[in-house]
Amino acid sequence: MFVKVCGITNEDDALLAVAMGADALGFIFSVESKRNVSVRTVRDIVSRLPTDVITVGVFRNESRQKVVDTVHDVGLRAAQLHGVESCEDSRWIRSMVPMTIKAFVIGEPAMNDFDDYGAELALVEGAKPGSGKVFDWSLAQNLPVRNRLLLAGGLDPDNVGDAIRRVRPFGVDVATGIESEPGQKDARKVTAFIKAAKAAGDEVRQSSYTAEDPPPFDWWNE
Repeated sequence: MFVKVCGITNEDDALLAVAMGADALGFIFSVESKRNVSVRTVRDIVSRLPTDVITVGVFRNESRQKVVDTVHDVGLRAAQLHGVESCEDSRWIRSMVPMTIKAFVIGEPAMNDFDDYGAELALVEGAKPGSGKVFDWSLAQNLPVRNRLLLAGGLDPDNVGDAIRRVRPFGVDVATGIESEPGQKDARKVTAFIKAAKAAGDEVRQSSYTAEDPPPFDWWNE
């Protein structure tokens, strides 16, 4: 199970998440977020991380050139587009960076056009991103992109296992559910979350898959 820990604001939290088994770390560049970090801060953190960690810059309605410039300036491995970026801009960004993640609100019509965005993964969350509130997981159970789906929104150590078993996503994304306060991770919650997610992922992986229920999409290992 692919685990992305988002909203990283400091080196200690980044190293903790990686040590506990996180596959990806998200750094938010939107000034509207309580977890906003500067390019300089992220560059310093990234320089101290293992090279196999997927480092992700999270952008909301930023110009496509600035997204690309920031990814290359910091040395990130992916861009997460969290706004109303057009398919054209998303594809252009993807042509300029190693990989992209396109975020959608659950039920958003644009999800039907996911392939047109050229992204590796589709992140799905509730109506209020960053609120820490869970949406109805049944809405994500039959999405055609489930084997490329990052499930987000209100996940925490207590519910992530159930979410994985019900939705069977490629991976999960968490920020609020493992914090002591906005931008500060709680070591016990981080550890418990990643342990629960990996265990549930192993359980799902060992079960039988069908054509309608494809296996996880291991793009980061290709």
